[in-house]
This record gives sequence, structure tokens and C-alpha cells, in this order.
Amino acid sequence: MDKTEPVIIASNLTRKFGRVIAVDNLSFQVNAGEIFGLVGPDGAGKTTTLRMLSTIMEATSGGALIAGYDVNSQSDQVKDHLAYMSQKFGLYPDLTVMENINFYADLYGVSPKERASKIDELLNFSQMLPFKKRKAGDLSGGMKQKLQLACALIHTPRVLLLDEPTNGVDPVSRRDFWKILYRLLKENVSILVTTAYLDEAERCDRIGLLDHGKMAAVGTMAQIRQLMRGKILSIRSLRAKEINRLLQTYKKFDTVNLFGDRVHIVCDNIELTQKDCQHILNGASIEYQEMQEVVPTLEDVFVSILGSSKKEESPSDITNLISPLSNTDKPAAAFQKGDLAVTVKNLTRRFGNFVAVNSISFEVPKGEIFGFLGPNGAGKSTTIRMLCGLLAPSDGEGSVSGFDVKKEAEKIKQNIGYMSQKFSLYEDLTVEENINFYGGIYGLEGRRLELKKDWAVEMAGLKDHRKSLTRILSGGWKQRLALACAILHEPPIIFLEEPTS
Repeated sequence: MDKTEPVIIASNLTRKFGRVIAVDNLSFQVNAGEIFGLVGPDGAGKTTTLRMLSTIMEATSGGALIAGYDVNSQSDQVKDHLAYMSQKFGLYPDLTVMENINFYADLYGVSPKERASKIDELLNFSQMLPFKKRKAGDLSGGMKQKLQLACALIHTPRVLLLDEPTNGVDPVSRRDFWKILYRLLKENVSILVTTAYLDEAERCDRIGLLDHGKMAAVGTMAQIRQLMRGKILSIRSLRAKEINRLLQTYKKFDTVNLFGDRVHIVCDNIELTQKDCQHILNGASIEYQEMQEVVPTLEDVFVSILGSSKKEESPSDITNLISPLSNTDKPAAAFQKGDLAVTVKNLTRRFGNFVAVNSISFEVPKGEIFGFLGPNGAGKSTTIRMLCGLLAPSDGEGSVSGFDVKKEAEKIKQNIGYMSQKFSLYEDLTVEENINFYGGIYGLEGRRLELKKDWAVEMAGLKDHRKSLTRILSGGWKQRLALACAILHEPPIIFLEEPTS
């Protein structure tokens, strides 16, 4: 194959599942020594595209060439020239970290001499050297993800397909992983990566914005930014959430989005919009620290290009997470400001000689979002499982909604919603059947269950998939369905374990 030719060529690639068109006449190219990012909302067709390119799934029509070989008729040759990392772990839980890596090295035909230095490099970059003798099944979710990265990179392919490879991986390891990818570029490897992290998309040489199976835009970051409709007025404030809700009530502002402590308004005239915002905020006595025009981020462009259709079919605004209340529903219990939902004092958990959680203490007031931030293996999941009554503490004290984590675990379970890293969905049931199952567990029935079911399907963006088997859903759709099932009963406390990984 000529080195000047694209290494991946997709031509009118299409995949249908019954009446649903998952990938719709998709055409694009990836050049040698290039990182191409495929970015899109849940259900856009990213994973389906990679599965067709890797020959795991046949295209309904159209085709693609990988390193000059046809994915439809030359699948064996295609596999010889690529490595593919899927979203689902391809690890053997009863093998150790080293045994998993060596297994993949054997599959790819990596010589003992070549693999020795490669394994050391991968274990060091992933900070998993201390865990090389631990079984894969005993690793945290983030560590499993990093081990799968190492297995995929144990040989140097012509084409590397990565399906959201850094989901669940902490920022330090994500940065180190991208350093590995940049080194692979020097070896003329072509990399196609799907990602949900827009800061990662900005590291790609080119990106493609995928929506409803169609390519909405392709180009470099500079070219994609030129597609932004309008200019961005940014308001920075400690009360950004209030500002966002307030400005969204005014029809004069077409697009208002919240980004942390900033609110971005898309407009044509910065000066006029600034005067309007100043008048509104001064009238509401809401202080702000800064109001000025800013350069659009990729997230701004993404929302601008795809936001309107996404909002119509898959609402994601936080107000849509509030389930509908009927006369038969019990309203949430009132609480006084300062009441505590969770208290933890010197909480500790040991596994043999290993201390997973070491004497931590904190409090969470009711009505607050409390964020647990830490690298993979820091003890976040272990702490949450103790607070949910799923794991007994070794030492220390804790209380959730007034119930003792040591003595009243069953009462805690009745008063919380919990969404774990591993989806608690039944893949052989349909979307509607999963909701019915969890509704029954929580004691919902009749009209109340029907209302909650309609809300859950709407919130998860699954109106057209009520009768679909859960296993065919994209990862993002499964996450939203799992969230809906966890909060159907409107619990006073919700535990979410890396819910957007």
C-alpha cells in the first residue's frame, strides 16, 4: 500500500438494525500517522462504526478499506494490520495483570525480547507495576480499563481502533496515555479514537462530528470552529446555575449553556446581548465577576451543531431529571438547612493487609451535590459501597439518612438510590421490562409506575427503543437507563459511582 494513501477509507458505510439506521452512508478517511477523533452523542453510531471497521460486524451496505484490505471480503488480512479496543473489557478475570498482557502478546505474535521492554513501558505509564501479580477480576474499574489499554498496545499495528479508551481513567493516566499515542504516531500508526471527552477531541489532528449515524462535520479544530453559529458571551459567577436558569426563561436568548462557573450565551451582537444580560442580572440582584466575549470551545461548537436535534430527541438538561409528580406520589421529605444526609468519621476498610480506605471523615448536608475526586484505586468505590450498606467497614463510623452503616445496612438500602460502575440492568430484558422490574422492587404500581416509566424513557432518550433489548443499546443510553432505574422511587439520597464514565 502506498504510504501517501489514507490507511482507513470508509465509503457510504451503512448499518441497519431492523428499521433503525445506526450508521447512515458514512464516508471519511484517516491518513497514515494521524489521530482521527470520532465525536458524537450517545447512540450516534460511533461504536457501530468501529465494529464494522474491525470486521466484528458486517455492514448492511457500503464498505471500507483498512491498510488497503477490504473489511467485507478480506477480514483476515484486516485483522493482521489492526488492534481494536472495545468499550467492554476483553480481559480474563482469573489471570493476573502480567498473564493477561502476555496472553495478548502471544495472540499478536510479539517476541519475548520485544515484549519485555514494551510491558515495562506500559505498566509504568499506567502506574500498574505494583499490581502486576493481582488478578484482573480484583482490579477497580479504572484499573481494568488501563490494563485493557496495555493489552491493546502490546504490539504496534498499522491501524489502532480505540472505542472511548480512557473512560473511567483518571486525568493523570489519561494524559500519560495520550503521550503513548503521540509516540505511536512517530511509528506511522493511524489511530481512530471515539471519545466523550471534548478536551481529548481537541488533541486529535482531525475530528468528525457524528450525529444520528451521519457525519455532520469533518476537519481540523480550526475548520470545525469556523462552523460555530454566532459569537459567545461568557458570564463568570459563583451563582452560575441561577444565572443559567434565569436567562433560559427569556426567549431573546436562543442558546444558553452552563459550563461550571460560567454561562455561555450564543448571540450575533455581543454589545447588545451584554447590555440585556447586565440589565437582567442587576434587576435580579445577582452578582457576577466577569462578562466578556470568548473564543468558542469545541463544546460550544458541538452544542451549536448538534445541540438542537439532541435537545428535541434526548433532553439532557438537569430539569429533565426531576421525575413527574402525580397526586399519588409522595413528595420528598422537607429538611432544614444544615441537616446532614451523610456523616463519616474515621471510616476504614481493609482487605487483608491492604488498606483501601484509610480513616476518612467528612459530612454531606442535605440538598447538596458532594463530589468524590481521586485517581483510580483511591478508594472512592469502596467508600460508596460501605455507605450503601453493601460492604462492612473495618473501623470507624458512618451514618446515611440517620441510619448506622454498621448496624442498619438494610434500612439504608431502602432510603437510597445507587448506580454502580457496573450496570445493574438485565440485558436480555427490554428497556420497558427493566423499568418495570425496578419499579416493582421499589413498590411502584398502577398509574404511578406508568408516569415514572414515561419519564424514565423520555429522560434516557429511549422513546423509540421501549421494546428494544437492553444489550443492543449504546453505553451512554445504558447509563441513562441505569440512572433512571436507580431514582424511579425518588430516594432522598443518591449515590452515583462515576456515572458519566
